[in-house]
Amino acid sequence: MGGTTLVLIELGLVFLGLGILGRLAARIGMSPVPLYLLGGLAFGNGGLIEFASISEFSHIASEIGVVLLLLMLGLEYTARELATGLRQSWQAGVVDLLLNFLPGAVLALILGWGGIGALVLGGVTYISSSGIAAKVLTDLGRLGNRETPVVLSILVLEDLAMAAYLPVLTTVLAGASFLGGLQAVGAALLAVSAVLFLAIRYGQRITAWIHSPEQETFLLKLIGVALLVAGLASAMQVSAAVGAFLLGIAISGATAESAVRVLAPLRDIFAAMFFVVFGLNTDPASIPPVLVWTIVLGVLTAGTKIATGWWAARQAGIGRWGRLRAGSALIARGEFSIVIAGLAVASGAIVAELAAVVTAYVMLMAVTGPIATRFAEPAVRRISRQPEAEPAS
Repeated sequence: MGGTTLVLIELGLVFLGLGILGRLAARIGMSPVPLYLLGGLAFGNGGLIEFASISEFSHIASEIGVVLLLLMLGLEYTARELATGLRQSWQAGVVDLLLNFLPGAVLALILGWGGIGALVLGGVTYISSSGIAAKVLTDLGRLGNRETPVVLSILVLEDLAMAAYLPVLTTVLAGASFLGGLQAVGAALLAVSAVLFLAIRYGQRITAWIHSPEQETFLLKLIGVALLVAGLASAMQVSAAVGAFLLGIAISGATAESAVRVLAPLRDIFAAMFFVVFGLNTDPASIPPVLVWTIVLGVLTAGTKIATGWWAARQAGIGRWGRLRAGSALIARGEFSIVIAGLAVASGAIVAELAAVVTAYVMLMAVTGPIATRFAEPAVRRISRQPEAEPAS
């Protein structure tokens, strides 16, 4: 069988399988991310069947998936919203960082994975899944609740923190010195500050240049600029994902809404491939030995996220049930945690056990997070025998 023929068959099976898994996830009301990871585990190194012919395509597709994920994340916010959120919620951001970065970092050090492992696993446990949180809040009809702006502010701050964290991680994984890491932080902060300034000052011009009434032209310009900015950011030792995120921030108004609409199907396809590729690169046999540590980490960081949301909501004057809802909405981890681990795996700078922990951890948290968001408040009410009250506090 020819090489091209085999590639087409394997790709067809992968995309068909992803479609079936996505449909299954929708039927049972959960994020498809854990199922995509399971699919990658089944057809990668050590899985049931190894798909080796699509490695080159899947690698490029996964890189595009990261760019589109971060681009669309940036499209959800304006530069003014980010600046305002940063001023108003920075204390909650500090609490979030301290409570949720440290558990992953400490576990990595306990298991002997060194400073790089601590930096990677700390980032994995720190960042909540904006996509899963937003979907669950929408499905539960909580977007109008008083605690929801608190949740969204924390998610925005985490996204901004990633703009500084990812360049540092990339630099460290490349073997740079501590001074190089500090330079990466400076470059990242400078890039973020410059883009926020340009977006506020010239955002309308940037938006007008990208916009086009023809959908085909608009899509080509948008993807072209996104990939170009991502590539240039990578060349300047700033993460390509961060470059795409900052571009999304600069686009606003009706153009941003149109961009979300036309990019959504492409984002879903390439992002799904990204999750599959991470699973393909993880040996399923490496997961059982680290499963106990993964569960311990999951329980601990679920508690720290609830504590983060509780504290932030209390600072905003929200009642205890609203605090509990805010905390439980932050539990899920997903796309960004895999982005972090994917960078580390691609660099070859981490041990296989760490990749296994991240895979199992994201699957665990992506499933339990939405369940906790939906049932935490009713369960605690029943245990404490409290009446159904305070619906939107």
